[in-house]
Amino acid sequence: MRRTANGADFDCLIVGAGVIGLTMASLLLARKLVARGRIAVIGGRRGDSAPTVSAAPTSSWDLRVFALSRASQRVLGICGVWPLLAAGKTFAYERMTVWDARSEPGGKGALTFDCAELGEPNLGTIVEGRALEFACAQAAQAAGVVLIQAGPRSVVTDEAGVRLQLDDGRELRGHLLMAADGTESKTRELLGIETAGHAYHQDALVAHVRTVRPHGGTAWQRFLPTGPLAFLPLPDGRSSIVWSTALSEATRLRELDAAAFGDALTAASGGVLGACELTTPLAAFPLKLQYALEYVRPRAVLLGDAAHVVHPLAGQGLNLGLLDCASLASVLGDAAGAGLGSDAAIFGEHRLLRRYERWRRSDNLTVAMVLDGLERLFGNDDAALSRLRVMGLGAVGRLPFLKRELAARAMGMSGDVPGFLKEPMG
Repeated sequence: MRRTANGADFDCLIVGAGVIGLTMASLLLARKLVARGRIAVIGGRRGDSAPTVSAAPTSSWDLRVFALSRASQRVLGICGVWPLLAAGKTFAYERMTVWDARSEPGGKGALTFDCAELGEPNLGTIVEGRALEFACAQAAQAAGVVLIQAGPRSVVTDEAGVRLQLDDGRELRGHLLMAADGTESKTRELLGIETAGHAYHQDALVAHVRTVRPHGGTAWQRFLPTGPLAFLPLPDGRSSIVWSTALSEATRLRELDAAAFGDALTAASGGVLGACELTTPLAAFPLKLQYALEYVRPRAVLLGDAAHVVHPLAGQGLNLGLLDCASLASVLGDAAGAGLGSDAAIFGEHRLLRRYERWRRSDNLTVAMVLDGLERLFGNDDAALSRLRVMGLGAVGRLPFLKRELAARAMGMSGDVPGFLKEPMG
């Protein structure tokens, strides 16, 4: 490892060797903002090893799947990840139907988005989590990212740069530190950045199921009084379910045998896809709303779940994180384009990072509050509110311009999106 004249081992230090950290590194290299070998991605805290290209995904689908927006696909395409995704590990879905528990999927209390009506090839793509992580690791390694298996122990930032002490005793120096180490971010804690939010007192139950009726390339979501139930279509005809429900109900459901759980799922879905059969073990994770009160410190910035955690009812968690990456790359690129980035040390300047914070914290907090409001609106059995929900969904369905705008925002191609994501792909 060779330090530059100003004593930096790297231009950028990224803590978190998951999808967000690796994508951020590859994106900076793809946008030619940092040179090969000048970005280090640090992973390995609490038993999580730094990714390697030896852990190829298997033929079966991992329980973790992501519904990626068009904007996310563009980000992953630009940094070389998308072409590396294994065949059979993605599925583009064409329709999405959302309905209230007191109505029917085809009734007035339902809302359907169809890519044909929008003039789009699809609404988004379901991607297996393990395959995505593997492709991100491959792309980062090919781009020249330095992968370091360790965790953060202490952080010191000053005008000269960042000093990151690792838990294996090494010290790394850089110009800019990025925290992409997830919900329980140790780096965020070391930076002294606090969070706010609340628990939803719900668990999300996740599994893959086989249904009597074909999913038809459609994502289905029913709002129940105890929380939303989503079916995400998979390429083998099965669906991945995300069933967010009250803790007591989640405990009861997890104690059922496979047949009884299938019956409960069929009833909860209103039989939209017929009888459901559990084909994998059932996993569960707790849900909460969490947002960092600040996104930046001098020479340090938060990305992804380290900055924000939202309810999964719209599947926007990873999409928001990838937009963080694109927005930060855009801000740093503007500085370089203005002649400010001849020395990468400029990237750590607080005034520059504050531009990213103002941009993304506003957008992320808006999405978080909208999702929180929807969870509260739909997550009850009040008859008056149920009628209001049915009327609201029906009204959106009758207003094509509003429906189109909602779809465009869900695809990440409307609103305050980095300009380079809208450029034609070369």
